[in-house]
Amino acid sequence: MAFEQTLSIIKPDATRRNLTGQIVARFEAAGLRVVAQKRMRLSTETAEAFYNVHKARPFFRGLVEFMTSGPVVVQVLEGEGAIAKNREVMGATDPAKAAAGTIRKDFAESIEANSVHGSDAPETAREEIRFFFSELEIVG
Repeated sequence: MAFEQTLSIIKPDATRRNLTGQIVARFEAAGLRVVAQKRMRLSTETAEAFYNVHKARPFFRGLVEFMTSGPVVVQVLEGEGAIAKNREVMGATDPAKAAAGTIRKDFAESIEANSVHGSDAPETAREEIRFFFSELEIVG
């Protein structure tokens, strides 16, 4: 497996319930290292730009409203096979289908409020990381 970086977002449902530390601990226990992290509140414009790929989908407006409903924690995770490892630790998007012990199985409130986001491919990871972080902010 390749050494890589991926974007992770701890979503408003999880930050509202003070789960940030528990979620980060799971990533670290899986061998991922946090090399950049910041807590922020997304504006409508920022959320629309980040999720622009979904603009034509019926869930877009609700997604933007949810992601702007409270603070998020955006972070860059790094390690061997970081993208796949992150997705494994997160679990399936639908918490009802997520494996036991995954973040979404244990913490998600619904398919929409599923506690975390993670990049799905190397190209996406690069784009998503650049969206939120400058090279100076990533300190491996």
